[in-house]
Amino acid sequence: MTALSPDEIKRYARHIVLREVGGPGQLRLKAARVLVIGAGGLGAPLIQYLAAAGIGTIGIVDDDTVSLSNLQRQVIHGTPDLGRPKVESAAHAVARLNPHVRVETHATRLTPENAEGLIGSYDLVADGSDNFATRYAVSDACYRARRPLVTAALGQFDGSLTTIRAHEAGPDGQPNPTYRCLFPSPPPAGAVPTCAEAGVLGALAGLMGSLMALEVIRAVAGFGEPLVGRLLMIDAQSLRFETLSYAWDPGNPLSGTDL
Repeated sequence: MTALSPDEIKRYARHIVLREVGGPGQLRLKAARVLVIGAGGLGAPLIQYLAAAGIGTIGIVDDDTVSLSNLQRQVIHGTPDLGRPKVESAAHAVARLNPHVRVETHATRLTPENAEGLIGSYDLVADGSDNFATRYAVSDACYRARRPLVTAALGQFDGSLTTIRAHEAGPDGQPNPTYRCLFPSPPPAGAVPTCAEAGVLGALAGLMGSLMALEVIRAVAGFGEPLVGRLLMIDAQSLRFETLSYAWDPGNPLSGTDL
């Protein structure tokens, strides 16, 4: 593992003095390869804080371009980036923020066919996509590739976040739950309005993306208790945080035994 340079020691000094992170934790961050799905509302703050924290390599998957309506919440992009591929705009922002971070861009839409190929070369995946098809494709591929997954979702004034480590077992020896244990199947098409149809509070995207970054950093540096088997739910109107516990379902189609 490459040692921290004098510039990096100064840059990450506030991390290094934290007992729970320290030099070893910062080195783990530097060595980590994290794949971010989506450079939109969730991905924008997530990518920024991962880069600032010193994640060594950040992969970004997104096939969209920057539009004016994105800028209310997708803070990694700016007005001069209109029409530019989001992966390019995000990579440029990371380079400006932290030259020690390498960015690998994947200007494509993640599908069940390409998911495992994209995920396989990374240590951990953070999914900030905005549709159920991608979420299921990502979570299924992470299980098969044995990769941890941090996944979040946004509503108009609500958000949720959890960590999936379905390829591992819990302290009791029982398998950790899969994404399909929490959400067995996607809702019917059209049942959940899109962001463009329903709207979304911009600052809420910033909050949820930052929490995703925190969960990724904790997993990589090795401190704290991950949200495995726990769904963090946030109501932005009352600023209420609640946690729902969920468990492995023997009937789930990935790791279940009751099939």
